[in-house]
Amino acid sequence: MATKDIAYIALFAALTAALALFPPITVPLINVPITAQTLGVMLAGSILGARRGGLALVLFLGLVAIGLPVLAGGRGGLSVFAGPTAGFLVAWPLGAFVVGLLVERVWPRLNLATAFVANLVGGIGVIYVFGIAWLVVGFGVDPVAAVTGSAAFVPGDLIKAGIAATVAVTVKRAYPLIARA
Repeated sequence: MATKDIAYIALFAALTAALALFPPITVPLINVPITAQTLGVMLAGSILGARRGGLALVLFLGLVAIGLPVLAGGRGGLSVFAGPTAGFLVAWPLGAFVVGLLVERVWPRLNLATAFVANLVGGIGVIYVFGIAWLVVGFGVDPVAAVTGSAAFVPGDLIKAGIAATVAVTVKRAYPLIARA
């Protein structure tokens, strides 16, 4: 792995941490904040590709694990990996990997629509599957309640997917990192 790859990975881990600075929006009744950090997951995969995007989120979760307050609300430490949102959190590297893999597959014909679909599948679908499964298996939440509760986050995630797709297409035109991998 080249030094520039390590720099890109560190940059997107830092970007994901910086997105924690956006004030979280707490949804009444489910008491889980909507944060901007899944935008970091989508951007990492869309711009860096599968391998580097996934590694950026592995690095980010490593920073969380050692206790740095890089999650929204200044949270960090091993305890977040045992909470009800842990399934969503640990899915971030895989989500970034899948987004990157899909973007790489359509790279020659990447446009707003294909980038948006890649972010829907990896940045929303993969993360929700793991997050909802964690809620059901790890915390005994009724599957319908887990899906219904998670649905409150979908509109915000659709906006993030649109932003990530727009940035991905723009970066491809200006400075295509995936083609240079």
